[in-house]
Amino acid sequence: MDSSTGDKTVQPVNTTDGTTTVSGRTPAGGSPMAVEAVELTKRSGETVAVDHVSFQVAAGEVVGLLGPNGAGKTTILQMLLGTLLPTSGRVRILGLELERQREAILHQVNFSSTYVSMPSSLTVRENLMVFARLYGLAHPKERVEAVMKLFEIETLRAASGRSLSSGQLTRVCLAKAFLNEPRVLFLDEPTASLDPDIADKTRRLLRETRDRNGTTILYTSHNMQEMEELCDRIIFLHKGRITAMDTPKAVLAKYGQANLEELFLLIARQGAPR
Repeated sequence: MDSSTGDKTVQPVNTTDGTTTVSGRTPAGGSPMAVEAVELTKRSGETVAVDHVSFQVAAGEVVGLLGPNGAGKTTILQMLLGTLLPTSGRVRILGLELERQREAILHQVNFSSTYVSMPSSLTVRENLMVFARLYGLAHPKERVEAVMKLFEIETLRAASGRSLSSGQLTRVCLAKAFLNEPRVLFLDEPTASLDPDIADKTRRLLRETRDRNGTTILYTSHNMQEMEELCDRIIFLHKGRITAMDTPKAVLAKYGQANLEELFLLIARQGAPR
């Protein structure tokens, strides 16, 4: 996974209202946040999967959604992508209302999920070409070759989807997510099926992409060390509600824990501390 970056680094800056911007990434003049969730709620009968969740993500920021299974992480990502309609609340991406300007938004975002498969009868290259054309890329063949090289899957170009291992399929899905060089990238457990070597390369690539392109990344993971390593901020969810939202260091200090794994176990087993 080769990618080049300049010397420019990005540093998170905590603001007085509790949000975080990223120096060098948020234009002057009060430009819109890259991602805004306003009172997002999702109910199914008596079950409340997401309960009045609000947060903002600045341009170029990496934010992790953290919490036990059933906390609402994947449901939030689905609502941000528009693949799941919220019961109430609204979403703005890059300053645009998702409900009214979905097509304009989706050309500038992309996603990858461990739980999403591609058509199994198509080859890896064919799958990527389909998505390249859906995104209207000017040079689809060249871009597909580039992302296959980026994720070291060139040797799989003629392999059918049904023949791929879970780790290989994850890498193909990640390659798909990079096709259109998105301004906003949503990732649902992007390294869950990867071996340690490829997972490390993927984390490095995410950092380099953010630093080089100012890409905004919102993702979920059960890898607590990864969360501490990558995230400018984390949003900790419990039973569909936000229990903490700050830098990893600040959240750990708030709850008096040494690392995110200890905090995760505390909340998963005892509920959110008061």
